[in-house]
Amino acid sequence: MTNDELVIGGPTGLLTGLLLHRLGVSVSILDAKPQSLDLGRADALNARTQQYLTVVGILDELLPLGLKCNTSSTFGDGDFISRQNNWWVSLEHTLHKNFLMIGQPVVEQILSNRLDGLVHYGEQVEMLLETDDFVEVVTKGGRTVRAKYALGADGARSTVRAAIGATFTGTKPEMRWAVLDTFINTNFPRCPEIITFQLNGQSRVSWIPRERGLCRFYVLLDGEVTQERAEESIKKHLAPYRTEFVKTEWYSTFDVKERIASTFISRDGAGRVFLAGDAAHVHSVNGGQGLNTGIADAFSLAWRLALVINKASRLNKGAVRNLLQSYDIERRQTAQGVIDVAAALVRDTVHTAKQYVGTIEKNAGYITGMGVAYDGMGSPAVQESGHGVWRAGKRCPDVILSKPEVDGDIWLYSQVTYGKFLILAIGDHPEQVLAHEDVAVLFNILPSSANAEGVATSKARTFTADWAEPKEAFAVLVRPDMYIGYVGADIESCQRYLDRLFIR
Repeated sequence: MTNDELVIGGPTGLLTGLLLHRLGVSVSILDAKPQSLDLGRADALNARTQQYLTVVGILDELLPLGLKCNTSSTFGDGDFISRQNNWWVSLEHTLHKNFLMIGQPVVEQILSNRLDGLVHYGEQVEMLLETDDFVEVVTKGGRTVRAKYALGADGARSTVRAAIGATFTGTKPEMRWAVLDTFINTNFPRCPEIITFQLNGQSRVSWIPRERGLCRFYVLLDGEVTQERAEESIKKHLAPYRTEFVKTEWYSTFDVKERIASTFISRDGAGRVFLAGDAAHVHSVNGGQGLNTGIADAFSLAWRLALVINKASRLNKGAVRNLLQSYDIERRQTAQGVIDVAAALVRDTVHTAKQYVGTIEKNAGYITGMGVAYDGMGSPAVQESGHGVWRAGKRCPDVILSKPEVDGDIWLYSQVTYGKFLILAIGDHPEQVLAHEDVAVLFNILPSSANAEGVATSKARTFTADWAEPKEAFAVLVRPDMYIGYVGADIESCQRYLDRLFIR
């Protein structure tokens, strides 16, 4: 059987597969693990990821299982030196101004449950063949799958990346870390904060609060790295407070690597195989960007592939290449930015806590995810334009809306379904029928002084907003990944953006 899409590996693959499945694409997902992840790995979802998962419709399931955290503290010489959270609380146009501390196994399990029957565990890729018309994969277990396209999200040692001949270059600073997920008994003043500990002028231990009262510790050690030495280092850094390790669920070590694939698409950008997640980029864990960057890759790629597969007859000449290459352009430059930020943070662990926190503040846009943007990259999916906070290439603000029949605030992202373009007609615009209603949705957003009752049509949803100015009218074209593609004077100008992709 030939699928539309073959997805290989990990949480990035699971989310890509779920999004494609919902958009009507036939999917087969292969994962080398014997079962869904049960321990360890990533531990935090940033603000931008929580926006993505709002659109996906699974954030409400995750919120009660996790722990909210938006404060970073520094501790040294037996006392707290500082506390800071300005880079979180000052965020605009987002509901969740915090990390959601939750283990990767929880996220994977929820995604896997929604892909019942589509995930095949224990299937490690042995061979990948790409032709002009399809991709074929053979696993070590003997399974053969053929698909129109394939995504390799199979980790830092990616078989898929090797198969397409992409290089994986970068640096490897000589730093080896221990990481523990553990329960402790301590008289340290526990708090839902990320704590950086300073000892002898260096910041080699971080404490990450987690769900269920679990504690995640990152410990930088010189010489031999063992669990016993990591625990002793933690005790020294928490002194004069007492610390006893009750139960350690997971212990691991990792070397810092900073690498990026030479391309995220096979055949010099013209192929059928894509890379995402750790298969495309790896970096230190500092800043909590690993899983978040992979989720952003998935959110960025799935809508593009779905359009190419489902709307092939509607796409203009050259639109397929532009859509797919814009993924490589946007996400590869973003990945390099993430690597640079994580590199600066990991190198500052051998400096004072003040310097480490200063680096966090300087690079908060990446750590929260809210500063990641695609303007200025030369992406064919971004048409440079703007009006106020609405700028092409920037994330779409999650603004507050109202409806006469609904009590309370309505957040824009809660009204969006992944997969279609969104045209926001802000202000008073003549009623208009969309020429691309199969791929786009129209929202009318009127000033609060306007009467929205009776003006909604079958082709559009109508809201009011306090921030919409009475004598101002413009339109915003939002891509399915909730980044702005174009800002124009009217609805028709946004439709012309879509004309570049689709035949009317």
